[in-house]
Amino acid sequence: MMIEIDGSYGEGGGQILRTSIALSALTMRPVRVSKIRAGRPKPGLKRQHMAGIDIIAQLVDAKVSGLEVGNTIVEFSPRTRRGGDYIYDVGTAGSISLILQAALPTAALAPEPIRLNLTGGTDVSWSPPIDYMRAVFAHSLRRMGLHVEISVRKRGHFPRGGGSVLCTITPVEELTALDLVDFGDIIGVSGISHCVRLPPHVARRQADSAHSVLRESGIEQIMIDVESYQKNEDRHLGPGSGIVIWAESEKGARIGADRLGERGKPAEDVGSECAHRLIDELSTGLAVDSHLCDMLVPYMLLAKGTSEIGVTKITQHLETNLWVAQKLLDADVSLKGKTGGPGKLTVRGVGFSL
Repeated sequence: MMIEIDGSYGEGGGQILRTSIALSALTMRPVRVSKIRAGRPKPGLKRQHMAGIDIIAQLVDAKVSGLEVGNTIVEFSPRTRRGGDYIYDVGTAGSISLILQAALPTAALAPEPIRLNLTGGTDVSWSPPIDYMRAVFAHSLRRMGLHVEISVRKRGHFPRGGGSVLCTITPVEELTALDLVDFGDIIGVSGISHCVRLPPHVARRQADSAHSVLRESGIEQIMIDVESYQKNEDRHLGPGSGIVIWAESEKGARIGADRLGERGKPAEDVGSECAHRLIDELSTGLAVDSHLCDMLVPYMLLAKGTSEIGVTKITQHLETNLWVAQKLLDADVSLKGKTGGPGKLTVRGVGFSL
């Protein structure tokens, strides 16, 4: 029986589509998503949404209909879980991070290891930077027993993209529940500030500015690496910069923040805004930041036992993911708090296993 999902629910963007397809692949239950991006100026599928569906379909040998630009209805019927190596070009600066966000839950239950060789955008707007995925997201998955290794071979910025990422996933028989409510005492901040096809001082200025703001807030242990390239060694297709920083507690929790550089925006502003954002997230005393919370939902559902996380900010993405989870899994979830404020999420895992 095909499960019906109203793609216009909540914020009605690409998130509900990605989550619906990912959970369909996890549960091996067919799904029909309608009214895709109905509230957007140009409704329907974009190429970046098609890319995510396409790669998930390969992982579960799914039968898919409606996978065309502009379509507002997609039907997805998974058949068999697969492992192995996959090469995929998201296209120009399409977000590699969003592809990983969609595909990794399915890969967690593959019959053998999976290697994803992805080409596209690594540091683009409206998407977590690849360094956040590598340092914060993958770190949280390891706490649940899932080993995901993300290596950046080349960066890709808007509009030309051309970034290259290798992601290796070692499937698990069972995920463990997550207990991440209170952040605890901070032991330090790490990060990486980068620039490509720009003068090296851009990355250094971003890092120095973030460092100064963090020190003024009372944080003493700070290590922000700098990545830049000389002209004759820079293989990237277009210019760009950005910074990702993350705080770690004595409990092993990590909270992250990021900022992308913009044409005409001083590097110092990029770095300081990123640092202030991290300080704001830390001020709640909770363990899971506003970008990470919605991404953890599928894994909390997979896990055996009850997971609890403290969320620095309840987002529409989180609420949308929980709504889809209840439609596809009849999931037992409890979210305390109001949209835009801090909260606590409790998920009783279904306990999927290979």
